[in-house]
Amino acid sequence: MTGKDCVAIASDTRLGLQQQTVACDFQKVFKMHDRLYLGVTGLATDVLTLSQLLKFRMNMYKLREEREIKPAAFSALLTSILYEKRFGPYFTEPVVCGLDEDNQPFVSAMDLIGAPVFTKDFVVSGTCTPNLYGMCETLYKPDMGPDELFETVSQCLLASCDRDALSGWGAMVTIITPEGTTTRKLKGRMD
Repeated sequence: MTGKDCVAIASDTRLGLQQQTVACDFQKVFKMHDRLYLGVTGLATDVLTLSQLLKFRMNMYKLREEREIKPAAFSALLTSILYEKRFGPYFTEPVVCGLDEDNQPFVSAMDLIGAPVFTKDFVVSGTCTPNLYGMCETLYKPDMGPDELFETVSQCLLASCDRDALSGWGAMVTIITPEGTTTRKLKGRMD
């Protein structure tokens, strides 16, 4: 979700095997660099494989170009990687968020074959997508500050996960601002 010169990315921490909960501390949001984060939902092995591959490709970009990758370029790289594997896809739904060089928020999401969605307000992905869309459409306001953005994202995520049996069990919320990032862990229902 975007704010005024800030952007937030959040995820639950549940790792499940259908209705069975395997772990309550699974990482789904990965730091690519100080102003760029990747969120990935889906099959756990593909989540880890894709995040490691993207970290490798991003480091190669940094060595070759001698600068950090921009969020739009990273999103294009991810789209290309996913489309390249379209006949044996990674079963993931990635979300890219970050701040560009002008401190403007960037958010994009894509499906498992890399069809991107670019927007100025919010993107959602995962098992509780319908719930998240409803909550985000209700609570989102343009030009929120970092504290209000944190509160809005937290309420959207916790309220949506409470209505979905396959997600939840806590959450991680990261706010990216020009001054730095803030990550907070939220407690959620564990039943």
